[in-house]
Amino acid sequence: MHKDIDRILFSVDDIFKAVSALGKKISEDYKGKKPLFVCVLKGSVIFFSDLIRAVTLSLEIDFLIAESYGSSHESSGSVEIIKDIGSDIRDRDVIIVEDIIDSGKTLFGLDELLKARKPKSLKYAVLIDKNTGRGGGVAPDYKCFDAENEFIVGYGLDYAEKYRGLPYIGVLKKEIYIK
Repeated sequence: MHKDIDRILFSVDDIFKAVSALGKKISEDYKGKKPLFVCVLKGSVIFFSDLIRAVTLSLEIDFLIAESYGSSHESSGSVEIIKDIGSDIRDRDVIIVEDIIDSGKTLFGLDELLKARKPKSLKYAVLIDKNTGRGGGVAPDYKCFDAENEFIVGYGLDYAEKYRGLPYIGVLKKEIYIK
């Protein structure tokens, strides 16, 4: 897998420092509260696990699966909820944890769905913001990194279900996904 990486964008140390700082910030912002952290599977699971361990609050967790990429390298533009959360979020402080935001289409779809359930607050924590000039969509409330519009993998991020286990985040060589 390492041979398919053009270059490392964020090292193991970079990730640890950024996730720790984000956990501290969220802990300060939610002091005295018990937020519900929702992991958007599958790509966020590693980030989610590290983030909730960096948060020093009593918290609850839940999971959902939303898909907009499939095995492509570009978003399809439509969000499909494969597995919904099981928690009642009415009057709860909810933090959605996502791996990456680029077009904002996935978070926009989730935002509409979840706001209709009347949470007390709804915030988004993302590992990587690829603010690619998205017009509309949802901007993250918390983020670890900004990145250019390159295809990146590792630390949970995948291409066709590969590369999730890499301990760093790297740029995938174009010849891997453009054929």
